[in-house]
Amino acid sequence: DPQLAAAEKEHEELTKVKNFDSIVLGRYEIDTWYFSPYPEDITGNVAKLYICEWSLKYFRKRRQLERYQLQYRLRHPPGDEIYRDGNISMFEIDGRREKLYAQNLCLLAKLFLDHKTLYYDVDPFLFYILTEVDDEGCHIVGYFSKEKCSNEGYNLACILTLPPYQRKGYGRFLIDFSYALSKRENKIGTPERPLSDLGFLSYRS
Repeated sequence: DPQLAAAEKEHEELTKVKNFDSIVLGRYEIDTWYFSPYPEDITGNVAKLYICEWSLKYFRKRRQLERYQLQYRLRHPPGDEIYRDGNISMFEIDGRREKLYAQNLCLLAKLFLDHKTLYYDVDPFLFYILTEVDDEGCHIVGYFSKEKCSNEGYNLACILTLPPYQRKGYGRFLIDFSYALSKRENKIGTPERPLSDLGFLSYRS
């Protein structure tokens, strides 16, 4: 279909350029790597986006974030905590029940993943959020997602360790956790293809 091909080409050209340079997430300021389709009324004419590390809601200005966090009481991802070992904790989130969080997570992930296409259709997916725990709360480190019902037997749809936490073994931990879930469900799992560059490196390590 020439019209579809032309639309895809136009989308590719538009998304080659990052729509902002960095994000502030908790105590980190992180340079972005790729375009992510955050709303233009939020990202227009800003170099930096401020993201609540607990809800992943995004803001143009730091004071907007600070005002929001005075009202937002959760200090961990929504959903059920399913694993805790020392200062490491994992939360399971149903994309249908926690749709806004899951969509915000996908937008955040696209800033660092070249192949990611899932943004808004999160209902069929479960998300597993890895966190580091301290006195302040559970800080997001990374995540993986998987389809609730995969006919192909995929145990992992998308995986990301956020840049400040890379090269610390968390990617390997996320992969091992996805296989442990498959084993508990008496399934033989395999990741979805194609893997992003980061996912490919994690699987090779």
